[in-house]
Amino acid sequence: MDFTPSIYEHAAALIGKTPLEVSRNGDLLFQAHSKAFQLYGHTPVIVGIDIYNLEAEAYGAIVSTPKGNDIPAICTHICQNTAEIRNLKPFNPEIDGRIPMVLETGRRLAKTLSETDIKIPLSGPFSLASNLVGFERLLCDILDDPESVKETLLHLAKGQIEFCREVIAQGLDIAFFESAATPPLISPEMFAQVELPALKFIIRETSSIAGHPVPCIIGGDTLPILDSILDTGTGYVICPCETNQELFMKKIQAYPEIMVRINTTPNGFASGDMASVYGELDRVFKLAVQREKVCIGTGALPFETKPDTVLKAKTYVQSWKRT
Repeated sequence: MDFTPSIYEHAAALIGKTPLEVSRNGDLLFQAHSKAFQLYGHTPVIVGIDIYNLEAEAYGAIVSTPKGNDIPAICTHICQNTAEIRNLKPFNPEIDGRIPMVLETGRRLAKTLSETDIKIPLSGPFSLASNLVGFERLLCDILDDPESVKETLLHLAKGQIEFCREVIAQGLDIAFFESAATPPLISPEMFAQVELPALKFIIRETSSIAGHPVPCIIGGDTLPILDSILDTGTGYVICPCETNQELFMKKIQAYPEIMVRINTTPNGFASGDMASVYGELDRVFKLAVQREKVCIGTGALPFETKPDTVLKAKTYVQSWKRT
C-alpha cells in the first residue's frame, strides 16, 4: 500500500529555508521538492508551498510577509464584495504573479523526477473567492444573495479552466484544492446550491482537457457533502481526519473506481511520537484494507516534522500485507 504524505511548507524545512523564501524563488522551490522526493519517494509531487495564494495574488491580492517559519497568507483582499470579482480582468498564467515560476519549476521537476507525477495546484472557485474578498464577506454574501455568489463562482471557474489549459499545454498535470468550502464553514445545502454548480463545471471541463478525471481535494468534515463531491466526476478524493472516516469509507464503497487517500491526524508527525504515528496508521489501515484503490496519507506535514518520522511511517505502511 502506498504512503503519500502531503508536502508543502515541510519541503522548505528540508533545505533549511523558510516557507516564504522557497515560495518565491524557483530554484529553491525546485531544490525543496526534489529533496522531498529523494527522501520520501512520494507521488504525486505538488509544486507549491502556499498553494491557495497563487491565483489570488495573480489577480492582485497581497500576500503577507510572515514571521519565521509561518506560511504566507493573503493579507489584503482586492474586492469589497463577491459581485466585484466578476469585474476583475482574468489573470494570464504566462506572465502574472508567481504562476510562471511555478510552471517552470514544474517542468524542471518533471524532467528530473520522471518516475513520479508532477501536479500543479489549482484553487477551487470557493477558495479563490474567499482570498479575493475575504471569507467573512463571502459568507455574508451567500446569505444575502446566493445566486450572485453562484454566478461569481462560475465566473472564476472559467478562468481556472484557462489556467488548466496552460498547465496541460506545458506537459504537466493538475489537482484542485477546495478546502474553504467544507462544512461547518458552509452548510451541505449551501454547498449544493452555491458551490457545486461551479465545482462540477470546473472538474468536468478540466478532466476533459487533462484526459482523465482530476483530483478534487477538500479537507474538513466532508462526509455531509460527499455526495456532492462525487457528483463532480472527480477520480481522486481524500478521506480527511476531521470527518467520520468510518462512515465516509462505507459510503464510498459504491464508487470503487475512485482513488481515496485516507489521512492520518498530524499530531504524531508534528511531535515525532512514533507510538502515536503507528497507532494512527494502524487505525486507518483497518479502514483501507478492504479497498483496492486506496492509499494512506497525511494532512499538510508541519514545517517542523522530522524526516525520520516520515521515513519510519513509510516503512511501516510498506510492511503491511493485505489479508
